[in-house]
Amino acid sequence: MSEDRADLVRVDPTGTAHPVGRIASQMMRGRQGIFRVMPGPNHLVFMRHVGEDGRRDEHDGAICRLAGEITLPGAICDIVSLIGQVAWKGELIVMSPSATRSVYFDGGQVICATSTAEGERLGEVLYRYGALTREQVDATAKAVNSEQRFGESAVKLGFISREKLYQIMVKQTEEVVYAVLLVSDGMFYFLDTFDEKRLPAHLNLSVGSLLMEGVRRMDETRYFRERIPSELHVPARVPGRGAPTDEGAEVLAPIYNAIDGQRSVADICRVVGQGEFEVTHAIFQLLQSGAIVVQPPKITGPAAIVARFNEAVSLLLSTIDQSGRGQEVREQLSSFATGAGVYDALFMGAGPAPDGTLNVERMLDNIQMLAGPGEAGENMLSQWLYEYASFGLFVSEPILRSNDKQHTTARKVGELIAPLAPK
Repeated sequence: MSEDRADLVRVDPTGTAHPVGRIASQMMRGRQGIFRVMPGPNHLVFMRHVGEDGRRDEHDGAICRLAGEITLPGAICDIVSLIGQVAWKGELIVMSPSATRSVYFDGGQVICATSTAEGERLGEVLYRYGALTREQVDATAKAVNSEQRFGESAVKLGFISREKLYQIMVKQTEEVVYAVLLVSDGMFYFLDTFDEKRLPAHLNLSVGSLLMEGVRRMDETRYFRERIPSELHVPARVPGRGAPTDEGAEVLAPIYNAIDGQRSVADICRVVGQGEFEVTHAIFQLLQSGAIVVQPPKITGPAAIVARFNEAVSLLLSTIDQSGRGQEVREQLSSFATGAGVYDALFMGAGPAPDGTLNVERMLDNIQMLAGPGEAGENMLSQWLYEYASFGLFVSEPILRSNDKQHTTARKVGELIAPLAPK
């Protein structure tokens, strides 16, 4: 059963529902009981639990006031705005393929938000903001029990003050709300009540302010991503250029001071205790001023080195193939490898495949045989693959230069292989 059919249900001519796939079967088994089929269009089936008596009562679950499909990022903004304007109390559940998130409203305020996404759990948020180390997160998780939540455990262990915990929980709630606004594929349900005991905290955040900030982040993040593709990228200072001294320099100073050419965006977030959006925004401003550059993510481990090489060479050759000269470049690469002497042993049984890629597992065996395990072997592997890919880029550039669209490939390949260069 393919994944795209795993959640299907077939209704036969007698009106009996049959799960077609595994996911559908699991979902229906988890909903045993008596349900009422609610009126609706022919292409939708909406049912709600009513229990054995056949009547809806307080024991049969919260009333669903709103529900619908999400098909575009930002589509949920209107729903959140409506809930805030009419000051409804209830729980907005947003279910996407990757996570289920709940935002709790009361009187035009967001009072809490929860998420099943790993990166949005409290422990991970505390780590990303630099409030806890990874070791402290692990120790706190072990202390959690049915009577003591994660935050309370961290306070009792002395890892964080209640004041700091409160500040980070506000950040966590904001991040979950912003993530809800970005969902582009899923379902939403607004239920008119919720169990107060389920809430890990009770905050008071303006719905209007969260919406305005969320929309701003959606717009600006798309702009930033052209220059700072991910939190794994590494900013580095430009020699001879100091920190900006014009308006706003005080805000940028902590970020600039944390940039050392080794820390990634995520690392800098932990150092300065700020979120990814705020740090990325500051790094973008420093980029615009010419004070820094942004480098590709650091590569650690021989498997990651080969994977980066594969990404670069496959991109290069697929672009050259569009010009009809791919075989010419492959022949020159083969000649280079033969002449260098080391590549016959390095590539033994590993390729290259027609797309230029190498078998990762075989490459790991080969480099261990040639240079042994450890950092020395990684450095040699990185250098050899960098030289091979650089030669491929060198012989390809005249071909790429003749086409403006393809010429951008040379820049992308150069950026991909730059971290492989000998230190």
